[in-house]
Amino acid sequence: MTYTKDLMFPTTNLRPFTDVWDRFFGEMDPFAGGSTTRRSLPRVNILEDEKTYKLEVQAPGYGKDELKLNLEQDVLTISADKEQESLKENERYTRCEFTRHSFSRSFRLPELVDTEQISAEHRNGVLMVSIPKKTEVKPTPKQITIG
Repeated sequence: MTYTKDLMFPTTNLRPFTDVWDRFFGEMDPFAGGSTTRRSLPRVNILEDEKTYKLEVQAPGYGKDELKLNLEQDVLTISADKEQESLKENERYTRCEFTRHSFSRSFRLPELVDTEQISAEHRNGVLMVSIPKKTEVKPTPKQITIG
């Protein structure tokens, strides 16, 4: 009988250097969920009841005129593009961290939705999209006579 011992390294306190690095420079490893440019998508809640699907898109800082909804075939795309405002005549930045922000999220709609009745409303930084369901047409039984 051969006894083999697996080598296990502790993983909890093995990052003293990287923890200091991350606290100083911020999380910059895109594979660890960080990014140097902090690109993010708005968070979305999807609700369903008997008659509708509802999307709640968290989009603070975007006005109703900056948000766009596009429906192509069965894909609903929500996007926005916000430019940085220009400076006035006697202004200058000492530090400028605001940049152009944009996002785009797409959702494939189920087959039984009424695309003609989709509506949207923007209130308090939340875009609410209502997608009504079609009423299912159940086939009526038909008696076929044998001739």
